[in-house]
Amino acid sequence: MSAAPLHVIVTAGPTREYIDPVRYLSNESSGTMGFAIARAAVAAGHRVTLIAGPVHLPTPEGVERVDVMSALDMLAALEEHFPSADAIFMAAAVGDFRPKTKLEGKWKKKEEGGGGAILELVENPDLLATITRDKGERKVIAFALETSDGPQRAVAKLIRKNADWIALNGVSALNAASSTVTLLSADGVVWELKDSPKQETAERLVALL
Repeated sequence: MSAAPLHVIVTAGPTREYIDPVRYLSNESSGTMGFAIARAAVAAGHRVTLIAGPVHLPTPEGVERVDVMSALDMLAALEEHFPSADAIFMAAAVGDFRPKTKLEGKWKKKEEGGGGAILELVENPDLLATITRDKGERKVIAFALETSDGPQRAVAKLIRKNADWIALNGVSALNAASSTVTLLSADGVVWELKDSPKQETAERLVALL
């Protein structure tokens, strides 16, 4: 049990950016790591608010869950809950872009012929960088999934997003029960867990608090 219980926010899962009522842009995040962190944080005695994208996972016992769909939905939830938090684990895989316009009816581009289509996208806000402008004393743990130049890109992301630590993993972590995670601070590698169950990694991450 933690000697000083904290209010911890955890984001988890993907976001969905709808093109029309039935099609959307998303990614392969299952939310497993974020939900594991939420369980570990409750077990450590903290109060947890879990902001979850569309996933098929049960709510961990003792966790307050807020369900969201899009990146803008998640930003709104963060702006509501972050001011009262002591720490945040930004484990969600937030979509970088969304369609400029969501169609009211089903997109029938194929029926129009022409052999191709162009979907105009606009950039979503950087959620973590947005809320950490007023970070104060809050502890911030970011996540990075990289396919090349991982440590260098992760540390650059940590600095850009005003985080204290960043957990780096690869694409093999998607929809997997275990993963290899390297925890970095601005000074370099803090620790590395190779092919470890996500719940074990979650407990190590919560111990940072």
